[in-house]
Amino acid sequence: MPSNRTQQALARLADLTPRLIVAELDRYIVGQADAKKAVAIALRNRWRRQRAPEGIREEISPNNIILIGPTGVGKTEIARRLAKLAAAPFVKVEASKFTEVGYVGRDVESMVRDLVESAIDMVRTEREGEIEDLAHDKVDDRLLDLLLPPPAEVKAASPIVEAPKEENVFVVSASGETRPESDAAADRYKRTRDKLKQLLMDGQLEGREVEVEVDASRPGFDMMSAPGGVPEGMDQFSDMLKEMMPKRTKKRTVKVSEARRILLDQELEKLVDMEDVIADALDRVEKLGIIFLDEIDKIAGERSQMGGPDVSREGVQRDLLPIVEGSNVSTKYGMVKTDGILFVAAGAFHVAKPSDLIPELQGRFPIRVELKPLTEADFVRIMTEPENALTKQYAALVEAEGSKLTFDAGGIAEIARIGALVNERMENIGARRLHTVMTTLLEEFLFELPDRGIEPIAITADVVRERLKAIVEDEDLRKYIL
Repeated sequence: MPSNRTQQALARLADLTPRLIVAELDRYIVGQADAKKAVAIALRNRWRRQRAPEGIREEISPNNIILIGPTGVGKTEIARRLAKLAAAPFVKVEASKFTEVGYVGRDVESMVRDLVESAIDMVRTEREGEIEDLAHDKVDDRLLDLLLPPPAEVKAASPIVEAPKEENVFVVSASGETRPESDAAADRYKRTRDKLKQLLMDGQLEGREVEVEVDASRPGFDMMSAPGGVPEGMDQFSDMLKEMMPKRTKKRTVKVSEARRILLDQELEKLVDMEDVIADALDRVEKLGIIFLDEIDKIAGERSQMGGPDVSREGVQRDLLPIVEGSNVSTKYGMVKTDGILFVAAGAFHVAKPSDLIPELQGRFPIRVELKPLTEADFVRIMTEPENALTKQYAALVEAEGSKLTFDAGGIAEIARIGALVNERMENIGARRLHTVMTTLLEEFLFELPDRGIEPIAITADVVRERLKAIVEDEDLRKYIL
């Protein structure tokens, strides 16, 4: 059974009907209704699976999908937005990076390990958000201790620290009340600390310097756990070595603003139960994980009788089979079952075809969706409708300089026309062509922006034609710039 927190994550899917999922994807991705519908059903089926009778629940496997379409039509964006919408562990890997077992390179099981790392980061971030207020309070207390260390007599009066054996000294107050000197010192210290705390809260002490203890572990062991630092599977060994070595610290003098960040990391590390985080992350990977397998067409191809690269490509496909079908993968956090992970594969399939994949792998991806190439009309919508449209992104960049950037309908239509034209005459890279066109169009404006003042910039059809006329007409120049 899923853990309580995984059940909460699955419960969030209850409100996400397929129609609402498609509507959410429409906010960022233009067109491709068939692909959106397929991934929306696949996501909803995860919630339906958990609601199914226990006897048949384990028999229901995810509907893995192959998205077929040219580059730049939204395949990766659909998968990424879907994972974000479901708050599911997500990792994007490229099939062309994998090699058959026995060759030098990454083995296919590493994508499951990457997914586990992604899930741990996600769950830990959630936990830190839950205890952030408590951690900040503890950081404030530690900063006050650094800024105003307790005097010796206050430490002596503390019930935790045994007071030194010495003669008692009494102080008579103005009202004639008699009490030990240590109590008076404690009162003075408390009043001073309260005043200092108020200054700290008001941000007036951020420039003060304090001495904090930081981790001084050797960088060599950290390098061992970095990608490419050691052969695949050696990370457990490096972790074991780090645990065997005594933890070393050193003192650094930093400003309060920097000390706050260091101390916050230390307090969060103390408050977050990593064993609970790992257990929850592994559960989420098995119930909610999504692996986006890009460029799957690069490992497809006609069978070769002569050996060579085709043998390696077919070997990668055979290595993928057990993982996609369902197997146990060993990670440094424990075993992970992959039969509940949703695999979304994608490829342009310009040269190869889905039927060039080995039959066994084709059977593991029963749902195939073909994404349509983007048209000039799609380009117009892409630059106006999504919340992250390019026109809105560049407007925000220009606004940072105090100016204003506007696009009229004619200017957007002309940019779309040029983008579609260049895609037609050269390699079709889909919506990514709009990035190259916009960069070339606005290059001079962005270069001169800090010096030209806050005069607004208006992009009209005439401006677009004037700025891009020479490049569009020059075939050789277009190959390099657009």
